[in-house]
Amino acid sequence: MKTFAAIWITINLLAAPLGAAECRDVTFEDTSFTVCDADPAKEDIRLFLNNDEGSPLGTFSNLAEAVAPRGLVWAMNAGMYHSDRSPVGLYVEEGRAGGQLVTREGPGNFGLLPNGVLCLAGGRAEIIESRDFKEREPDCRFATQSGPMLVIDGQLHPRFIEGSDSLNIRNGVGVTASGKFFAAISNQRVNFHQFARFFRDVLQTPNALFMDGRVSRLYAPGLNRHDLGFPMGPLLGVVD
Repeated sequence: MKTFAAIWITINLLAAPLGAAECRDVTFEDTSFTVCDADPAKEDIRLFLNNDEGSPLGTFSNLAEAVAPRGLVWAMNAGMYHSDRSPVGLYVEEGRAGGQLVTREGPGNFGLLPNGVLCLAGGRAEIIESRDFKEREPDCRFATQSGPMLVIDGQLHPRFIEGSDSLNIRNGVGVTASGKFFAAISNQRVNFHQFARFFRDVLQTPNALFMDGRVSRLYAPGLNRHDLGFPMGPLLGVVD
């Protein structure tokens, strides 16, 4: 059963006016999270990988410079990547695919099936389980594959263990039934079960996708936040 605190957080998050992307800090089960939202029908949500010369952007500073003079409202890392920063699994940017969809089980979090794909197209966002994505073959303007799924049709990933001691700073994305898009990052180390419950019970996203737990960073100028670290692969951002 959802606690009164979770209900209060949910009401405040979901009541925020669409068309005004922003980030805010919230507390769930004594754990701090930062949540950023956007309305795909009204706001420009994109995925980014390389600059005009074909080199990985890698940092939020490079991304902000690349989209200037438009502003970068907020940004986050957007999927796992190889040592050369190329995406693991499917990646689509402006309709052009730069990686192959992976539907087989494999090592690490990415291969912990079911995994999934974030698809942005036609003024909407959708989180699609990877095998379903393969069958449907949706036309995505932007897409990034990652794993595992956090929430699948309202249910937590079956491999998550409540009370697990596998703790990390984690980030992910989800979409509500009404189409509102959320990206969230934990500001304290959490396990998968708590992180997934945050998406299901607080953000009320029937489907949500894990992005990373080793490289989880956020750029949110409205909160005076610019996480630094080693260069990243795919990036997700909302552009003014």
